[in-house]
Amino acid sequence: MALQDIAQQTVTGLGYELVEIERSAGGLLRVTIDLPWKPGQENFVNVEDCEKVTRQLQYALEVEGIDYKRLEVSSPGLDRPLRSERDFERFAGEVVDITLKSPVGAAGAGQVAANRKKFRGQLGRGENGAWQLVWSDEPEPKPGQRVSRKKEPAPLQAIGFMLDELKEARLAPVVDFKGRRPRQTGES
Repeated sequence: MALQDIAQQTVTGLGYELVEIERSAGGLLRVTIDLPWKPGQENFVNVEDCEKVTRQLQYALEVEGIDYKRLEVSSPGLDRPLRSERDFERFAGEVVDITLKSPVGAAGAGQVAANRKKFRGQLGRGENGAWQLVWSDEPEPKPGQRVSRKKEPAPLQAIGFMLDELKEARLAPVVDFKGRRPRQTGES
């Protein structure tokens, strides 16, 4: 059996979802797991979950004769990769980083540079089953900087894409050390 199949079968058998499997130089085998997503419910992987999967994977890999020196099982983290349609549905409305396989064409791109491939913005559903990313190129104000209420905000830009046009997509790591969340549009 192939490594991917062994990991997939073991992880799903324990009630988890296999996010990623990576084999590195030096014999490191890195497996990333998550709890299955149910709309309206958000659960997170903890240390006990990783320990349970590690023990079971060690037995399965030994039985199948898969050679590795070190096994590392972890959660997807703040910058979780987005791969499937289900991942995109789960994280719609969140800030994501995407990299396109080919640069944006100059025709119909508006203000977007013709050679641009990387974007960060809010993920949403587009038209005809496509996805879209909405962003503003205005830089964030520095901490303590006063922003005039009279200043016009930079216009929002959007780009539509299909999943097969993506090279990579990840959640943008937003670290909140003080317990404050950024104000969403429409809040006062």
